[in-house]
Amino acid sequence: MSKKQMHLAAFMNAGPQGTVGWRHPDAGDGFLTAAHYTHIAKVLEDACFDMAFVPDALAVPRSLGDSFDPAIRYGSGSPRLDPMTVLSVMSAVTTHLGVAGTMSTGYNEPYNVARQFGTLDHLSGGRAGWNIVTSFQDAEAQNFNQEKLPGREERYARAEEHLEVTTRLWDSWGDDTLVRDKESGVFGRPETVEAIDHKGEYFQVQGPLGVPRTPQGYPVLIQAGASPSGRDFASRWADVVFCSHESLESGIAFYADMKKRAAEHGRDPEQLLILPAATTVVGKDVRDAMAKHESFFELVDPMAGLSRLAYHVNVDLTQYDLDGPLPSLEVVGVEGHYREVVEFAEREKLSVREIGRWYGARTEGNMIGSASDIADTMEQWMAAGAADGFMIQASHVPAAFEDFANEVVPELQRRGIFRTAYEGTTLRENLGLNRPERGEWRNRAASALTAKAAAKDGE
Repeated sequence: MSKKQMHLAAFMNAGPQGTVGWRHPDAGDGFLTAAHYTHIAKVLEDACFDMAFVPDALAVPRSLGDSFDPAIRYGSGSPRLDPMTVLSVMSAVTTHLGVAGTMSTGYNEPYNVARQFGTLDHLSGGRAGWNIVTSFQDAEAQNFNQEKLPGREERYARAEEHLEVTTRLWDSWGDDTLVRDKESGVFGRPETVEAIDHKGEYFQVQGPLGVPRTPQGYPVLIQAGASPSGRDFASRWADVVFCSHESLESGIAFYADMKKRAAEHGRDPEQLLILPAATTVVGKDVRDAMAKHESFFELVDPMAGLSRLAYHVNVDLTQYDLDGPLPSLEVVGVEGHYREVVEFAEREKLSVREIGRWYGARTEGNMIGSASDIADTMEQWMAAGAADGFMIQASHVPAAFEDFANEVVPELQRRGIFRTAYEGTTLRENLGLNRPERGEWRNRAASALTAKAAAKDGE
């Protein structure tokens, strides 16, 4: 019986890595150059990674003390280059590596999103992925004519309509539209192209899209919602869910919940992949790896870590006693990060200041050790039903990705749980995901309407 195959994605900023990754002695300083990203892309493709994943934000964080001073002073969350340009550079020097980027449904129009990712999917030969976010910082809202971010429910309502419009635009051309018959002079079949004529609460879009249907049908859809609204949205629309857990137990519970939700929406749960974050520190043995981690930990100023945490939860943490415990926060930006912090802080009895130090150098998934130790933990998570693979987060780049590629990947391959060569040509094929038929948007949108009606009946 063949073993379940692991999927690997690489989480990398289009800018400094992590909170203080730029301070690491082995960190490269070329994040403002194309060569930096092309090198990482080649490292990842040589190691047979499924994809590179670039997060994004549309503001310089100013959640800590209502100032962007910490973000600039410590490099915690800024600068960030445009992911689409970075991904285009990376796709140009690779032939199999998927390239996925973040774009907000809150501050981008469906037509622009459909056009940009449709173009990237064509130019990369079917390797594009869109990480769908609804934005979580007031600073982003303030760059787009708003004083505050809309509430979570409104943000997800807009995202639902955004996804319906975006996928309809991708479907506005048929797979067989292009003829390009030079002899007859027929370029395409207009009868296979349709306007969408959408008029909704948030968007009015005529269509059709100016880009033909893409190699993947839809670029791979990625989401990281951890709140009830986010989980429901992701289980309906996403192909890949990126998550963060402080314990194996919470990972198992999340995995089971997401697969159950997908089935309730009429989807095959196997077509929804769960990739928990894993910050790996590779050493000759556990002692060597821990020494590496502790030296990195010493580089973290507590305020740098708190700046990063305040950015994630969208709460000014300076309003609390930094030497006291973290109070309960009712409304936060990224709920998954907040739950992770609460779980760890309560267990370790950390003050807010100590949380900042820990958060700035946290290693998600507890993957510190030799290549064999890390492979053991990954196998444990897979076998326990907590993961379909992992989102590898490097503490510093490119060296930490190189360590993983050179040490851990061969160990996973030796165990027969990770590929030695790419199986397909598109990102969907390599992830084992079906190509959506034209009109698949109807199933997802109908599921959203059913869920909305059920919620209204239950009021």
